[in-house]
Amino acid sequence: MLPTVAWQDNSIVMVDQRKLPGREVYVRCKNAKDVARAITTMVIRGAPAIGVAAAMGIALGMRLSKSTGTRQFAVEFNQTCDLIAATRPTAVNLFWAIERMKRVFGEAALAGGSVGELKDRLELEAHAIHDEDVAACRAMGAHGATLVPMGARILTHCNAGALATAGYGTALGVIRAAAEQGKVAAVFADETRPFLQGARLTAWELVRDGIATTVITESMAGPLMRQGGLDFIVVGADRIAANGDVANKIGTYTVAMMAKAHGVPFYVAAPLSTIDLTTPDGSGIPIEQRDAREITHLGSTQLTPAGASVWNPAFDVTPNELVAGIITERGVARAPYATSLPALFTTT
Repeated sequence: MLPTVAWQDNSIVMVDQRKLPGREVYVRCKNAKDVARAITTMVIRGAPAIGVAAAMGIALGMRLSKSTGTRQFAVEFNQTCDLIAATRPTAVNLFWAIERMKRVFGEAALAGGSVGELKDRLELEAHAIHDEDVAACRAMGAHGATLVPMGARILTHCNAGALATAGYGTALGVIRAAAEQGKVAAVFADETRPFLQGARLTAWELVRDGIATTVITESMAGPLMRQGGLDFIVVGADRIAANGDVANKIGTYTVAMMAKAHGVPFYVAAPLSTIDLTTPDGSGIPIEQRDAREITHLGSTQLTPAGASVWNPAFDVTPNELVAGIITERGVARAPYATSLPALFTTT
């Protein structure tokens, strides 16, 4: 698996996911503004990966600060957090990582840490967030694999793999772990329009892993289920509300509705950092609107007539009653989610 995002020589290096699968290109972010731009333009994407990049971007920005006094350093820190927070609104991992960095900064400052000590503490925390994400994905994979039947034909939507995390993946972590146990017969990857994360990224990861992979458009998932061609569905998430409503890439809701109609279990795999207990239900999740050009053009070729309006939400919300279970690093939560999700945070 590729290193999705890494700290190297006082810069943040990440694979440019816009160029895959055609070219394997790496972007070197030399300051916090570069990291913010990379998140906004989807050089890096996937809620857990965005959270890791956010923490690293803050740590890098403060590492480069020339402030000698803690008061001015604190001003710069808050400005850097605001810069990163303004990148993408839906992925709660972004804000979770920022709040975690703020908490660490506050504790170190309260203890009387010098500017140099504050810089070191922030960098250590960013590395910890990265390492914890990899471990969480591995744990999710182990828990999720127990749910996968032998000889499973699995559908996934968008990309919730190593590229969407610090490594291994959430939904693809479940698929990888099940494949290691010999349970996976085939994986179907939804193309995931308009950004094609499934066709470009998920299929690319699975082919590299030697897992039998078939790419389909979203409109083909229903007929495939009707023919009895699927046994299990697992997707990732960008934010999960306290009641278990799930925000994920646009098209997920449609897949979940079809799964319910055809009796195929629909699971969500996400770390605890994706669960937002402060948002009661899906109606409170902000949905990012993307540039119309993602729909109107393919590269430099215009696909739609001039003058046609475009509606391009990046995400949709799947109601909790369509979700068979939410796979986390601490186990699988099931309905009623208003009870089972908070309980995950009290597990030792």
